[in-house]
Amino acid sequence: MGPLSVNEIISENTNLFLAFLIGIGFGFVLEQSGFSSSRKLAGVFYGYDAVVLKVFFTAAITAMLGLLFFSLFGWIDLNLVYVNPTYLTSAIIGGIIMGAGFIIGGYCPGTSFCGASIGKIDALVFIGGLFIGVLIFGLGYNMWEGMYLAKFLGSPKVSETLGLTDGVFACILIVVALAMFWVAEWAEQKFPREQY
Repeated sequence: MGPLSVNEIISENTNLFLAFLIGIGFGFVLEQSGFSSSRKLAGVFYGYDAVVLKVFFTAAITAMLGLLFFSLFGWIDLNLVYVNPTYLTSAIIGGIIMGAGFIIGGYCPGTSFCGASIGKIDALVFIGGLFIGVLIFGLGYNMWEGMYLAKFLGSPKVSETLGLTDGVFACILIVVALAMFWVAEWAEQKFPREQY
C-alpha cells in the first residue's frame, strides 16, 4: 500500500530517483505541449490560447481520480499523502507576486526551467530573477517571518473545508473543469490567436 516510501516499501533514495525520472518525463511533456513558449503561457491570461489551462486541469483531474481509485482499491492510504500546510497571508501575497510575474514574464518557475532547457534567453533571465527573489527572501526572512507564518490553517483539503466527501468534490471539480474547457474554447474563438 502506498505511499511507497512512507510505508518503507522502497527506500528514500529510490523514491528520490523515481521523482527524478518522473520530473524528466514531466518536463518533456511540458516542452512538447508548448510550455517553453512564454507567449503560449501568457495566452491563457489574454484568451487567445488556453492550452495551459486545459493541460493543468486535465493533469489535476487525472491525479485526483487516480488517488481516489487507488484509495478505493486499498492501494494507497490518503491519510499518509502529504498536504502542504496553509499559511493564508503568505499564500495570497505569494500568489499575487507569482501571478504578476507570470503575466509580465510569461513563465512560472517550472515552465521557466522548461524554456531554459531548450535555450530560451527570456527563460534564463526569468530563472535569474527567481534566484534573486529566493536570495532576497532568505536573507530578509527575519523581516517578514511574521507575515510568512500568519494565519496558519493547518493542512486542510478543499473537500473537508467545504464539508464534502472526496468523491462529491471530485464530481464537482470535473464539472467545473468541463465548464472551463467550454469557456476556454469560446475565448479562443472570440479573441484572435497570435502566431508564434
